[in-house]
Amino acid sequence: MKIYLRPFAALLISTLSIAGQTPSVAAAAAPLKIVILGAGGGPPVNNQKYGPAILIEAGQEKLMFDCGRAASMRLAEAGVGQNEIDKIFLTHLHSDHIISLPDMLLTGWTSGRKTPLQVWGPAGTKEMMSNMLKTFDFDIHTRRDVDEKFSAEGIRVAATDIGEGVVYEHNGVKVSAFLVDHGPVKPVFGYRVDAGGHSVAMSGDTRFSENLISHAGGVDVLIHEVAPATVAEFMGRGQTREQAESIVAHHTSAAETGVVFSRVRPRLAIYAHGGRPADVAEAHKSYPGQLEIADDLMTILVGDKVEVQRRPAQKSN
Repeated sequence: MKIYLRPFAALLISTLSIAGQTPSVAAAAAPLKIVILGAGGGPPVNNQKYGPAILIEAGQEKLMFDCGRAASMRLAEAGVGQNEIDKIFLTHLHSDHIISLPDMLLTGWTSGRKTPLQVWGPAGTKEMMSNMLKTFDFDIHTRRDVDEKFSAEGIRVAATDIGEGVVYEHNGVKVSAFLVDHGPVKPVFGYRVDAGGHSVAMSGDTRFSENLISHAGGVDVLIHEVAPATVAEFMGRGQTREQAESIVAHHTSAAETGVVFSRVRPRLAIYAHGGRPADVAEAHKSYPGQLEIADDLMTILVGDKVEVQRRPAQKSN
């Protein structure tokens, strides 16, 4: 566990590898609990980092941001049932960020969800979810009307195509969306969550974004992407040089993230959707604060302190 105090570039006061232990009383009462369900992106490389997905718990609210590969499995590992999730916010509609949506829709329902699945995302989200219901019409009809008679409300979808601004506010939790820059992929959103006097911002996929800096200013935790691979690495995964160069150009370089972090001044910055030690070293050339590379199931408890917990290292395949 790593604990960060409130000031910028806060002092790291203890480092201890823990797993499955009860957090401190102060952490247990933290207004925000963040679980990085998936810290990877694009095609799977190993079983350590699955697709982008973040769970935020604030009081009674459980909110999921993006729904990448194996998100439902990571939820189970985090001790959260799929039926407990009925609010999902999408940064954009690239497949690696939405591929587990059918699983969350259907398995959450058959696991006991009795409320509609609410989905917020960029233009096209509403149509995508409508078509998803049509794709699984046979299964839905059979399970709702013929066989198990699962809740009719639980398989309904309430999808919203969003713009910038507050997109959700309930139980003292506010979710705001802001536009970021993912090259020709438009629109793409980042999100900020405020609850109990604390906050977290998530970049989604983006190039260097002044708009993100403006909207994320002063957050406790900033979860930001960094270019997930080099041109050569992408070419080794089957892309042409032109494709690889295009992909890299639509993400934020490590040096640029350092500028972002130094201007936002979070208590803790986190790389998700990319990140390696060399990126941290590059970012630290302009950013003196704390920066962590996310693993799947990393948990961040945000209150008077920011506590970081990691699961034990798993054997990669």
